Formats: sequence, C-alpha cells, structure tokens
Amino acid sequence: MKVLVIGSGGREHALCWKIGRSPEVSEVLCAPGNAGTRSVARNVAIGVDDHDALLELATSEGVGLVVIGPEAPLVAGLADRMRDAGLRVFGPGASGARVEGSKSFSKEILDRHRIPTAQYRQFDRSGGAKSYLESCKVWPQVVKADGLAAGKGVFICNDAREGCAAVDAILEERRLGDVGDRVVIEEFLEGEEASVLAITDGQAILILEPAMDHKQVGEGDTGPNTGGMGALSPVTSLTRRLQRQIEQRVLVPSVHAFKREEVEFRGTLFVGLMMTDSGPKVLEYNARFGDPEVQVLVRRMKSDLVPYLIATAEGKLADMQPPVWDNRTCVGVVCAAEGYPGSYRKGDVIGGLERADEVEDVVVFHAGTTIEEDQVVTAGGRVLCVTALGANLEEARERAYEAVDRIEWSGKFCRRDIGTREAARRELKQEEDEADPEPRIVQS
Repeated sequence: MKVLVIGSGGREHALCWKIGRSPEVSEVLCAPGNAGTRSVARNVAIGVDDHDALLELATSEGVGLVVIGPEAPLVAGLADRMRDAGLRVFGPGASGARVEGSKSFSKEILDRHRIPTAQYRQFDRSGGAKSYLESCKVWPQVVKADGLAAGKGVFICNDAREGCAAVDAILEERRLGDVGDRVVIEEFLEGEEASVLAITDGQAILILEPAMDHKQVGEGDTGPNTGGMGALSPVTSLTRRLQRQIEQRVLVPSVHAFKREEVEFRGTLFVGLMMTDSGPKVLEYNARFGDPEVQVLVRRMKSDLVPYLIATAEGKLADMQPPVWDNRTCVGVVCAAEGYPGSYRKGDVIGGLERADEVEDVVVFHAGTTIEEDQVVTAGGRVLCVTALGANLEEARERAYEAVDRIEWSGKFCRRDIGTREAARRELKQEEDEADPEPRIVQS
C-alpha cells in the first residue's frame, strides 16, 4: 500500500519515518516534504494549498491512505474533498478542523458543554476589547488571535498597556494577517502545562502517551511563544490516574460535544491543558498531531502506527487494541534559525548531520530545511528537532544535546533546558502509576 503524507515540517518527517517502517506500506509519498523526508519518502513538489494537484496525485498513484499533517489544509477542507473522491483519509473535515481554526468557536463549544476551560470574552472591534482590558482587576490576561497563527497568536499580558498593545497588533496593525479579525481574551491559568494527544474516529478514543512541549523561546520559559522549542515523553505529573481524569472530564465530553454539534472528526484531537489546583482545564484544541510532540511520541511507539490510522479513517477504531510503548524516555530539542520566532535567516548551510546521527538512539527530524546545490540549508524558523531515547531522562538529555552540538550552521540556537523541570519533578515522584489501570481505547 502507498501512503501519501501531506506537509513539509518536522511533524511530517516524523510521520513519514514511522509510517515507512510499517510492513503494510510499500512506499511513502510526501508532498511537498523537506530535505529530511527524502530519505524516508518520495518527495513530490506540490504545496499543501494546491488541493487539485494533491487530489490528482493521490488518485493517479493509487494511494491507500492519505495523512494530512498541517492544520491549514484541514481547515480549508482538504480531507472532505479527498473523502468525496473515495479516498481513505486520516484527518478531520473542515467542520472538525474548525475547533483549531477558530478559537472563538472552540471556546463556545467548551462553554456550551461545560468542559473546564478559562473564562473568556471575544471581540471583533479593538475599542471594545481595550475597554474590557482597562476594566480588568486581575492580571495577567491572555489575548489570542482567533484564527491560525502558527503558534504566534497568543500574548500573555501583565497589565492593560500590554493587553491593548496586543489587541492593536492583532486587530489594527494586522501583524498576523487575516487571522486577526477577532480576539479572544481569557483569564490567565496557573499550573503545569501539558499536551494530550488522542486519536478518534468520532466514536472511540485512543489516548496516546502524554508529552510536554516547551512553548517559549527562552530558557526558563521566557520570551515570546513559539511553535515549540522542545518536547519530552513520558511526563511524570500526568499519572495514569490523572490521565483517567482528563479522559472523563475533557476527552470523552469533547468528542460527545462534537457529535452533538454535528462536527465530523476523524483524526488527531490534540488538547493543550493547564493542570490547575481545581483540575485540568483546556487551553486550546488542535486538530492534528502536535509538533514537536509527535516527534518524541513516534520514537516511543513500538506498535505499528498505520493500522490505527486506517481504523480511524474507516471508523473502526473500537476494534483495535491499545498500542505498546517503549518505557524509555524521549527528549526532543528544537534547533532554530537566528531571529525566530520573528523574522529569521534562511539559506545557511547545515553541517554535522551525519555526525549527529551517529549518537546512540538519536534520530534527527527535519522541519525547515531544503536542498540547494546538493547541500542541506535552512528554510524555516524551526529547522530541526533532535530526538534521543534514554534509559532515564538524564541519559536522553545527554544524548540529545551531544547530537545537537555536532550540528552547525550560522545563527543556530536552541534552548538548553529542555526537560529540566521534569528532572526536578521525577526526584519527587510518587509511585501512583503502579496501581493504576493500563491504557485502553474508550467510547465517547
């Protein structure tokens, strides 16, 4: 069977790498792919927004499964169009992807179905938004652009001045483009942030192992938000018991809410959570695999991923058994280009990739890379994600950073503290999981 993976980032490289290891797959195609995917797939130079060409590629190649990676083509309805043509597709249709494509829409669903989340207000005019911010007595407040902003549309504001500046940037100056037609203003939630990814066919739910993202660009969680500067899995704070709480309070009610709202969803429901003193609360929904979370998850997933993707596409996920996971820890460190998450450099030659691959249990996933004159060069803000498995967190971190330090290009930077919060927490770990039930597939 041929599989078509659509996208060009680190998520798509990780998916191609994992899918290509399946005995059910004869060939992986990636459109458009990057410099890394070409080693595990056949790159096809078609952009994610060229739906006509992608449909023609899938039908002419006779692919047995289409996996849509990024959020933009999902929100634009590519999965619907592929399914209408009789193709088997992993990824929600436009109605399902809207839970990521519109923060106001997702907040309305959360509110209507009493799924725990931050209190919020929404505005389509800057005057109303700024008047509300000036009336706020509690700070910080969080200002979010309503639409897709590649992880850059969230502003944590410490006072009315900062809040009003964020509103102006989104609604008046249009720094984020067309995604700035509306803003959502939320209360600031305190606690530990976590990412929970689940695969669902709209009926059954398979909760994947938890992962922790590191969103802010600077060490110690400082600076502006990014698409993610690193990830690790598993996460000590998300015990089996707490995962059951998330399942019952968030995931099952969410999928049930989608059915009630007639929202079609067959793909990955990726929920950003804040673990507060009153329990888990939803920060955001995403309608696809997280990046860089999926990079560490595919490294730990021992089972074949492809049968789960097919079962989801066919609405038969309830027939599957839970996957088997590697007990080791995986750390992923993102190497970024100078200037990211703002305007960043491109075209710098990357060296040392072969030497990095020589480090034990390391796999380097490409994100913003391309080939120029037979050399791998930078082409994006987040350039690489260096993943490493280790018997414990310390070994995984050591291997990841050893590989990172073997890679060179002008302007490269990374956070050096990926996983350090988790290291401190594991020293205080209680033995809760041993008495908790094993992972399972549940019905919504």
